Amino acid sequence: MPYGYTGRILRVDLSGGTTSVDTMGDLFYRKYLGGAGFISYFLLKELKPGIDPLGPENKLIFALGPVTGVPLSGSGRNCIGAKSPLTGGYTKSEVGGFWGAELKHAGYDAIIVEGKAEKPVYLWIEDGVVSIKDANHLWGKNTKETQDIIRDELGDDLIRVAAIGPAGENLVRIACIMNDLKDAAGRGGTGAVMGSKNLKAVAVRGHSRPEVADPGRLGEFRQWLLANRQLWASFAEFGTGAAMASTIGTGNIPVRNFQNGEFAEISNISADTVKDTIRIKMEACYACSVRCKKVVKVEKPYSVDPEYGGPEYETLAAIGSNCGVSDLKAVAKGHELCGAYSLDTIATGDTIAFAMECFENGLLTTEDTGGIELKFGNAEAMLQIIELIARRQGIGNLLAEGTARAAKKIGKGAEDFAMHVKGVEIPMHEPRLKAVLGLGYVVNPHGADHCANLHDTMLSQEGPPLERFKSLGILGPLPADDLGPQKVAIFRNVHLFRIVQDSLVFCQFVPYDSEQMADILAAVTGWKTGIVEMLRIAERTLTMARLFNIREGLTADDDKLPKRFFEPKKDGVLSTRHYDAEQLEKAKGYYYTLMGWDGKTGVPTPEKLEELGIE
Repeated sequence: MPYGYTGRILRVDLSGGTTSVDTMGDLFYRKYLGGAGFISYFLLKELKPGIDPLGPENKLIFALGPVTGVPLSGSGRNCIGAKSPLTGGYTKSEVGGFWGAELKHAGYDAIIVEGKAEKPVYLWIEDGVVSIKDANHLWGKNTKETQDIIRDELGDDLIRVAAIGPAGENLVRIACIMNDLKDAAGRGGTGAVMGSKNLKAVAVRGHSRPEVADPGRLGEFRQWLLANRQLWASFAEFGTGAAMASTIGTGNIPVRNFQNGEFAEISNISADTVKDTIRIKMEACYACSVRCKKVVKVEKPYSVDPEYGGPEYETLAAIGSNCGVSDLKAVAKGHELCGAYSLDTIATGDTIAFAMECFENGLLTTEDTGGIELKFGNAEAMLQIIELIARRQGIGNLLAEGTARAAKKIGKGAEDFAMHVKGVEIPMHEPRLKAVLGLGYVVNPHGADHCANLHDTMLSQEGPPLERFKSLGILGPLPADDLGPQKVAIFRNVHLFRIVQDSLVFCQFVPYDSEQMADILAAVTGWKTGIVEMLRIAERTLTMARLFNIREGLTADDDKLPKRFFEPKKDGVLSTRHYDAEQLEKAKGYYYTLMGWDGKTGVPTPEKLEELGIE
């Protein structure tokens, strides 16, 4: 067994109320690594084709990586995957905090949850011992109430809890899973999958750190990070979302459902303003020096509980500028509500912005909204809709289905206002500015994703971001709007590197480059490994995810952007620029070819499957 792993994968059959342990060999770990690799393997291998994502045959997988739980900055994350209730295909999402490290310390590399409990339950895992416990008294509670009750009845305030709130219970398709109240496995609807299984929470406590092959080498990486604080100092000072008043000038920040580029009040919701007004401290995930997590407190006119942390960039933009809302305290309250109910803030913001545009164009009326004036800029309406979505009440029952399904039901051209890829709502980054980012949105197997992606502006000028990726073959700056073959090839390498990080499972904010990541993997596991092996693991992971989607009926036609991006914004710097549809199709085909997939259909070739060892 390689260092860094426990060699044990926990299976929980909720239908039968039983648990078991799979012991995995060295080859399995080296071939799939962890995190996203585990999820691709188990979903493709074990799910029957065509199952209902919200039925008992779906599997909810909590997967760690070899660095999870190792005392190293960035090692506090875990990955969660399932068949998505939004896309009908593959989904996975990474999440920080302390829960993943605690599960590794409790003796497991992953949990595979199968079936459906007859009544609400939660899992209790302590140092390898697993119990399925009654959760009737927790059903209907928000995530903080759930965590507090579990810790109280088990008698330990250091228990780490991954839980859903009412949104997950109500099978809201944009529901997420919350770690430690502050960290969300947000994308793809995994919270709804958890709710469909009557699983309220997974509580963990462990006391055994994994052994590593070369502790001294890991100590050198810790010292390197501290010596290079300038590479991550902005995260430590502001978290994400700093200098939004400057960023709005590039056109990257979405305004009013990605229609506009100008938002005069943008400085009101910037992380700089958060720091100066409502922030009380910064916190960290497990063993991390960066400490990038905001904690805010508001008393009037809304009461915002600091236990839920604070809004990061995606939230500031999603329920802020994208909804036309400039009231920072309302945005902070919306963030708290999403954490309490277990809602993905990106999808929630996009869905509300979609509904606002429908309302302003007469596709929805006050009769539909229960009297709510659902207009851009109405902060109170934004907060009311979050509540309704979480509880599936009134108009919230429609919007709880996500933008794609809601648009189809509304009809009358509402599809033009639905900003999604494969059913997953678009993150807060603009493809009309960042050309390859748009390609990444369409080819990611789990839908629009800004994390397993390349942000073109990082490579448009010399500096630390570009320097970090030079070991992946990037030798000089490239224009942000370039979508030619060279840029596509670079995107492929960076995309693979991101999947490596999602398999390790390692935080992207810690600025190690690909060579350092290979050295960290070697120091943890004892393998003689390098960049080439890591990228091939990522190829295997993405190809298996592609196969899963194809099996579930997704095709190259689903790899597309909303047509809004092929038109200029109504104002701002991008009012004279639009995404080139023909260029995107060429880039997509070239990416397929580089991946060893058919250039037109995106179907992996038999030769590529044999090369990667995929049966």
